[in-house]
Amino acid sequence: MSPVLYTVTGADRPGVTAGLLESLHASGAEVVDAEQIVIRGELVLCLLLRMELTQRYEVTESLRRAAAAEGMHLAVDDEPAVEDPRRRGRVLVTVMGEPLCPTALAGVTRRIADLGGNIDRIERLAGYPLVVLRLTVSGAHEAALREALAAESAAGGLDLAVQRMALARRGTHLVVMDVDSTLIQDEVIELIARHAGCEERVREVTEAAMRGELDFAESLRARVALLEGVPASALDEVRDAVRLTPGARTLCRTLKRLGYRIAVVSGGFSQVVAPLAASLGVDYALANELEVADGRLTGRVVGPIVDRRGKADALRRFAEASGIPLEQTVAIGDGANDVDMISLAGLGIAFNAKPALKAAADTSVNVPYLDAVLHVLGISREEIDAADEDDRATTAAAALTSPGTPRN
Repeated sequence: MSPVLYTVTGADRPGVTAGLLESLHASGAEVVDAEQIVIRGELVLCLLLRMELTQRYEVTESLRRAAAAEGMHLAVDDEPAVEDPRRRGRVLVTVMGEPLCPTALAGVTRRIADLGGNIDRIERLAGYPLVVLRLTVSGAHEAALREALAAESAAGGLDLAVQRMALARRGTHLVVMDVDSTLIQDEVIELIARHAGCEERVREVTEAAMRGELDFAESLRARVALLEGVPASALDEVRDAVRLTPGARTLCRTLKRLGYRIAVVSGGFSQVVAPLAASLGVDYALANELEVADGRLTGRVVGPIVDRRGKADALRRFAEASGIPLEQTVAIGDGANDVDMISLAGLGIAFNAKPALKAAADTSVNVPYLDAVLHVLGISREEIDAADEDDRATTAAAALTSPGTPRN
């Protein structure tokens, strides 16, 4: 009972697939596999059916008549299938471009082919503001593919992500993000330093630490010491000045709608991070705490410093608290301070990152939109738009029921 592959092509319309399958009602055939895609109104339906040899003619003729009645074409492949061992061990390759040119996509597919990989499926996840395609690839070694596509990303100006199929399976995941220069566009300590007149000195130390040239804990103490005497009220002004990275709110809103847990871990300061996390619906937040005495910063931090090891420890604790295995965690960051948590997570994403982090990450995203990470996770533009629509509806409902709001 070797399965037979039937491929139906033609103009799509409501009820076509139902009519084709209903034609097999009395045939005794079993569905082994099925896949369907519609592009610009043209349908391609593949049905892999198992049946007794004596039923094959009847099944084929039933489908042929049903396809003809719909003005469609039927192709039949009844050659016995031989499993290609290269098809084992599939990975997902996400391609993002703005725009996505045929030449760039050709470069990606050629790299895959040169490594012995086969593209089993291509699907579109988004058409704006980025064009995002997801390729299911079999037969290529994951590490070699990641290395080759990293080179292609640099050459072709594309963002390319490679990940194991297991990570893409839906279920509860934990997404852990860095804050400064990831969730937000700013470095909070530099905003505070403006009030102390030492912003440039602090920035120089920050950049060296993010490149991995300085020990983070040591550099943090040196920078915080420069803030001694700044009024604690300056932290309120800093909170108001913080700019979210484009797409950050959309990222959090969509993840929450789809049941993800979200955490932020920061080498910055809880006085700014905690209110920001609360406003975005973040489940867990960890940051350093600035010491305040008599209404002014003392130039010291309270408690253990959240450094690169501390970030990885936090990811592990948050995963355990959520009952989520490490292989279903995602870490996003931009600097050397994020290397340990990026390496620990099931998927490590370097977002517009320094070279030290890119080298450790599973994949890099270099567009300026944080919600592009959603596509790396296999989330479509339609799901993102649905989350936006839900948020607008919730906001409108809240406005109607708030005190003092006129009711119709």
